[in-house]
Amino acid sequence: MKKLFLTIAITISTFSFSQQSDLLKIRKHRINYLNEKIQETSGLSFFNGKLYTFNDSGNAPEIFELNKTTGEIISILKINADNKDWEALTNDGKNFYIGDFGNNGGTRKDLEIYKIPFENNSVKNDSVKIISFEYSEQTEFAPKYLETNYDAEAMIYLNGKIHLFTKEWGVKSTSHYTINPEISEKQKAEKAESFKTNFVVTDASYFDKKLYLVGYTKKTEVFLDIFNELEPGIFFKENPKHYYLGSALSIGQIEGIAVDETGIYISGEKFAFSTGKYETKSLFYSKRKI
Repeated sequence: MKKLFLTIAITISTFSFSQQSDLLKIRKHRINYLNEKIQETSGLSFFNGKLYTFNDSGNAPEIFELNKTTGEIISILKINADNKDWEALTNDGKNFYIGDFGNNGGTRKDLEIYKIPFENNSVKNDSVKIISFEYSEQTEFAPKYLETNYDAEAMIYLNGKIHLFTKEWGVKSTSHYTINPEISEKQKAEKAESFKTNFVVTDASYFDKKLYLVGYTKKTEVFLDIFNELEPGIFFKENPKHYYLGSALSIGQIEGIAVDETGIYISGEKFAFSTGKYETKSLFYSKRKI
């Protein structure tokens, strides 16, 4: 989803959930405004120590390497793939995986993940493969904009599988599905578990046996949940650490998270109210420890 357009008045309190959360003032950890070329950043991923992002639907099929200290663009990788609605980025140390599965109306029957070999700072565009999938529970495809539970913007790679986390507009939960990246024919994503987040999940990261999920509510509240991996590839056995990051009005519409040994990196795309009166540029944050 390119932008979150809200019709609520800004006088509505943004603390309905934050009062039950630990407060993490992410605004003070802002590194920089992102370049105009990545105003619709929609994911972050560390690949062999380097940080990458991309723009979502309607933009060129490109991956941007970022300086994680300044947020500046270091290089641009051209990808031989269609950007129907790119929403998530991860990798296995040899290949990028781009999730072209944005589906905020719940109507898509062409959900795909691009597998892109990457070696010596160069993508192998002649070897790009497509992983096609569907949700086994979905039987109806009538448009349900901002109500469907079959949208997704978050995935990680772990234990030989792609782990996808849905953006469930209707019930404000997330479901964890696994997808086999080695299967060439269309497959059904296997549901592993679900969790009631009370916000819609917009990106995920995995580091040191912890799963990091970020997202927001219609009241512009932005949250971060950190889950412990109690079993291999299973995260929702216990409640997470729950952090309120602030309002999207001030910190941007958060769409990306990546974590490594140096800290937590978060990006937000350009945010605009439906009235056009309030707007933020795309932003980049770094928090060393929680």
